[in-house]
Amino acid sequence: MLRLRMPQDKGAPVRVRRVQSWRDQYYFTRLPWLIYQNDPAWIPPLLIEVKEFLNPRKHPFLQHGTAVQFLACQDGFPVGRVIASEDSRYNAKHGTKTACFGMFESIDSPQVAAALLEAAANWARSRGLNHLMGPIDYSINYPCGLLIEGFAYPPRVMMNHHPPYYQGLLEGWGLTKAKDLYAWWFDTDNEHLHKWTQRVRRVEQRCRAVIRPFDMSRFETEIARCAEVYAATRYDQWAFIDLTPAEFRYFAKRLAQFARPEMVLVAEVDGKAVGFSIAVPDLNEAIRPLNGRLTSWGMPIGAVRLFQRMRQVRIARVMVLGLIPGYRHRGIAEQMIFRTIEYGVGQLGFEGAELSWTLEDNHAINHTVSAVGGKLYKRYRVYEKMLD
Repeated sequence: MLRLRMPQDKGAPVRVRRVQSWRDQYYFTRLPWLIYQNDPAWIPPLLIEVKEFLNPRKHPFLQHGTAVQFLACQDGFPVGRVIASEDSRYNAKHGTKTACFGMFESIDSPQVAAALLEAAANWARSRGLNHLMGPIDYSINYPCGLLIEGFAYPPRVMMNHHPPYYQGLLEGWGLTKAKDLYAWWFDTDNEHLHKWTQRVRRVEQRCRAVIRPFDMSRFETEIARCAEVYAATRYDQWAFIDLTPAEFRYFAKRLAQFARPEMVLVAEVDGKAVGFSIAVPDLNEAIRPLNGRLTSWGMPIGAVRLFQRMRQVRIARVMVLGLIPGYRHRGIAEQMIFRTIEYGVGQLGFEGAELSWTLEDNHAINHTVSAVGGKLYKRYRVYEKMLD
C-alpha cells in the first residue's frame, strides 16, 4: 500500500496535474487521511462511496454534467486536491456561466490552495465560463459549503467537515461570500419542544393534511411523486437545480439502504402530494471506526460491523423538509417534524438530531426551526469569484 506523508521541503514548488493514473486516484481519494489525522471530529468516509461518486460510469450527475479532478504535489508528495465541474442544466436555468469547485482539501499552505483553485479556474475559462462557486460537489444537491463554525462537532451523513484554516485559504485567493448555510441541532429533551408539541396536536385536529410514511411497496411511484414535489418546493431557491430522474433514483436507492420508511414522510391534501420530509439515522456514527473500509484481507468484516453498529445509532439527520407553494404556513411542516420526532424518540430511541441545511435568509423556516428548540450550531459558507 502506498502511504501519504507531508513534504519534507515545504518551500518546494507546487505542481498540479489532472488525475489520470491509478496512483493519482489513490492519492486523491486518500488525501483526507493526511489532512485530518489529528482532528478528533473527522469521520473517515467509506472509500467505496468516494470512488463511486467520482466514477462517470456510476454517478448519475456525470451523465449530463462534466467534472475533472486535480491533484497538487509538493516535493514529490500529495498535498491537496480539488474537483472542477460544470452543470449545463444549471447554467441554462439560471442564465449563467458558472463552474463549481468541490472536494477541496489542502495542507495549510496558501501556495497549494492557490495552485489548486487556479487550476479549477483555468479549466472553467477553457470552457468559456466566467464564474466560480464552491465548495460545491457538482451541485447544491450534493455536499456543499465550507465549514466556518462548529469545528468541534462531527459531520453528519452527507455533510462536510473542514479544518478552520480553510477559510483563510479560500478568502486569501480572492473568493468572497455568496451564501451561508445553517445546520441546527435538536436535543430531544428541551422545554421548547414540549410546548410546541402540544400546539401541533391542536393543529392536527383542524388540518386537512394526511401525513403518511413512504410506501416501499410502490417504490418507483413514490419516487416520482416526491421528485415532483422536490422540484416544486425549491424552484425559487438560491442556486437550485432540480435533480434528474436518474439522480433522484440514485439518492432514493442509497437512502433506502439505511433509512426507515416511518421517517420518510409524505404530506397529502385530498390525495395530492404537497410535501415530504426525510430523516435518516446518522450513518457517519456507524462508519466512524471502519477507517473507510468495508473489507479487510478480502473479508467483509467492515460490512458486518457496519450492520451491527447501525442498530446502535442514536443520532438522526433531517435532510429534507419541503412544501409546495400554497400549502405553507398551514402547520403541515410542523406536523411532519412532530411525527419524525415522535417515531425517532419513541420507537428508535434517538437522543438528538441535526437539521441541515437551511439558507441564512430563509427566515420563515429558520424561525420555525428555532421555535421548536433548534440551536444553530454549525455554519457553512459557499464562496464565489468572477473570473477574468
